[in-house]
Amino acid sequence: MVRLYVVLIVAAVVFSIYAVADCAFFDRSRVRGLSRGWWIVVILFVPIIGGLLWFIIGRGRAGRSSGGGRTRTIAPDDDADFLRRLGTEAEQAERIRRMEQELADLDGDGASGDGGQADGTAGTERNHPDTPETPGESGPSGRPNG
Repeated sequence: MVRLYVVLIVAAVVFSIYAVADCAFFDRSRVRGLSRGWWIVVILFVPIIGGLLWFIIGRGRAGRSSGGGRTRTIAPDDDADFLRRLGTEAEQAERIRRMEQELADLDGDGASGDGGQADGTAGTERNHPDTPETPGESGPSGRPNG
């Protein structure tokens, strides 16, 4: 009979330690009823019943929200974050379109309409690559570019 009491006491202590640890590390937004500190006090001062109350009442379920257990679906036209994101995406698309148009206008500048090059290049490449023998043409400062 004494062995049974020892086993029950050990089981009660292990259960209480588990309940305190679970309460201490549980997500704060899902704790129901009391605050986390008060749940720990209840578990410690009322060992078995406090632990049972914690697991039955205090632990909120993962799928539930605080709005009465039902989640509310928001239509896209009522969601302010969605509408704000749409506005910024539209602004970015417009800015990209304007920049592409400016680049196309800059590429179109030139005497022959193709960037001034007879071979069809846009004028950004040189006719000959720079080599150690020919370092490049001199720039506005008089030093060679390259």
